[in-house]
Amino acid sequence: MDKILVSSGRSAGTVEVTNDGATILKSVGVDNPAAKILVDMSKVQDDEVGDGTTSVTVLASELLKEAERLIDQKIHPQTIIAGWRKAIDVARKALLDASDDNSADKDRFREDLLNIARTTLSSKILSQHKEHFAKLVVDAILRLKGSSDLQAIQVIKKSGGVLEDSFLDEGFLLDKKPGVHQPKRVENAKILIANTPMDTDKIKVFGSHIKVDSMAKIAELESAEKEKMKDKVNKILKHNCNVFINRQLIYNYPEQLFADAGVMAIEHADFDGIERLALVTGGEIVSTFDQPEAVRLGTCELIEQIMIGEDVLLRFSGVALGEACTVVVRGATQQIIDEAERSLHDALCVLAATVKESRVVYGGGCAETLMAGAVARRRRHRRQGGHRHGGLPTIIADNGGYDSARLVSELRAAHSEGRATAGLDMERGEVGDMTALGITESFVVKRQVVVSAAEAAEMILRVDNIIKAAPRRRREDRGSARRASRRPAAAEGTSLHLINV
Repeated sequence: MDKILVSSGRSAGTVEVTNDGATILKSVGVDNPAAKILVDMSKVQDDEVGDGTTSVTVLASELLKEAERLIDQKIHPQTIIAGWRKAIDVARKALLDASDDNSADKDRFREDLLNIARTTLSSKILSQHKEHFAKLVVDAILRLKGSSDLQAIQVIKKSGGVLEDSFLDEGFLLDKKPGVHQPKRVENAKILIANTPMDTDKIKVFGSHIKVDSMAKIAELESAEKEKMKDKVNKILKHNCNVFINRQLIYNYPEQLFADAGVMAIEHADFDGIERLALVTGGEIVSTFDQPEAVRLGTCELIEQIMIGEDVLLRFSGVALGEACTVVVRGATQQIIDEAERSLHDALCVLAATVKESRVVYGGGCAETLMAGAVARRRRHRRQGGHRHGGLPTIIADNGGYDSARLVSELRAAHSEGRATAGLDMERGEVGDMTALGITESFVVKRQVVVSAAEAAEMILRVDNIIKAAPRRRREDRGSARRASRRPAAAEGTSLHLINV
């Protein structure tokens, strides 16, 4: 289920609706230091592979819950940690053995990516439209041609329409408009990307005092400022560019000069947008214009205006970085669009990780049951005691509203009979074949979940007490303490205590 996050403080009343584990945990005010370790672990999972943020927190919590029972039986934490480390090695080997690699077959690998995208989106707000969005994110990732640089994939959010109106545009979209009386369409564009002030046609009087003896002198000052701006525009035009995109504002006079020269000038492109634009067009961001021959211009085949809803955007087609594309997310409200963007980000990160490490495993609790079975066999072989528990498959069944005890016992029985691809079918509430259902997950995500959860749980288990440390003393405080120690003794009847911390 989703959570509504209502912010407090300066942005009081801001509402966010999400079920993304990392987003929820980093938004919740956590005071307990041990809980902060779990929050950081979830953030690392999100940064590393994008998905599994809830799974890693649930697994770490299960490990700690089981460890608490063992500690109650007077088993030392170091003994438990040693057992965890052995179990992790066994689980990772079982996961590796159960994984498949279809990267040599282009069609099968694409189907693997589609299945992973569907599985990732199944627990998100996009679950009702997972076929549409799975194809969208797979097409976007395959355009990267093996690269994992998600900077080339831009996500633009536009309210209006419904989620299914979202689409993939094979080009770069910039949410800006050209200046007045400037070209609205440019073919074979040569783009100069800059971060420079274009507002010196206005006299800056902040803290300045100018004494004049007539209004004519003010006109001369304005004229001089305009000449300076005209020289700057002429330097820009010497770069032989027909499109000028600036990070900062472009005031009326330089805008008019660009219009007279037939150059499309775009102002106030946001910094993230302008850096991505420099990446995809092959240009560089410049601030000075004295050496045109040393500046690398960006290129694209066509710049034109398009309409999305009621907004006008600029599309850059045929950019130098051919893999660049833009995902346009539509939705009824801003909260829906924001959550859809988080869901797409998770799916894109998982697919990018899978393209780098192409192994896949089966989901629906199948991989977890395989790992649990391998650990249980090792335990019986060593004749060690311990608890058997459902873990993540139990959580999956509970979240689906089914009888988790029955389903998990049936799942264990299926794996004991040798059905290695058996998992939980949450559509029917029974044990099913994950191969037939196409419930596939990334090997990298599963491995990261197991490793991160075990390391975080181990760190917390090694702690036996929380000590509140004194605040670090500032340098002037230490200096004043030393000065006080050199003062003469206090007057009779008083006592002076100096404590060095």
